[in-house]
Amino acid sequence: MKRSNTQRLRDALENDILNGRRAPGERLDPEALGQEFNVSRTPVREAIHQLVASGLVTVQPKKGTFVAEVGIDRLIEMFEVMAELEGMCGRLAARRITPLELDELRDALARCEQAAGNGDTDEYYYENEAFHSCVYAASHNAFLADEARHLKMRLKPYRRLQLKVRHRMQSSLDEHRRIVTAIEAGDPQAAEDALRSHVLVQGERFSDLVASVKDLSRATQPELS
Repeated sequence: MKRSNTQRLRDALENDILNGRRAPGERLDPEALGQEFNVSRTPVREAIHQLVASGLVTVQPKKGTFVAEVGIDRLIEMFEVMAELEGMCGRLAARRITPLELDELRDALARCEQAAGNGDTDEYYYENEAFHSCVYAASHNAFLADEARHLKMRLKPYRRLQLKVRHRMQSSLDEHRRIVTAIEAGDPQAAEDALRSHVLVQGERFSDLVASVKDLSRATQPELS
């Protein structure tokens, strides 16, 4: 999948922030970013707008754009709500999905399988986005779908970060297969449970996320002389 300049810049900045190369409180200069990534003002503006939506960046009037602080408690709360929204989408999709939408969901799963087979976590993430969008559409509840997409955008950087954990991509793919099986069977409860557990950060996944954020925090702390 060829990514636009906006996607390329946004992903690069996400990686820099999550890996500690850009520290909390650091100012992002749009002109400098345009020169660094050899892009025009429009992709820079759009990428920053998307990073603000995800909570990684804040804009302070008359001061500029800055890397935001990372708060684990807030993240966990957001993942909990996301799990409930996804579960509801799965339950409704199992009842309401059309034959055409089911074919699209199967195609999305196949693309996830191909990306996982290539070991490409970034490509898998984007195919994962398409997979979940298919579930949202199949719920036939536009308001619910909009709310799920909005929160998913806020959590995007951390969901990408999770995929970097060893074996997580394969586990995610296995969970996708269970989701499709439940929706194919028209089993609302199984679909809801599968989507909720797929998104909910608990057990080992909770520990992995906390460790990743703590590692990030340590990496961005100034060294004492």
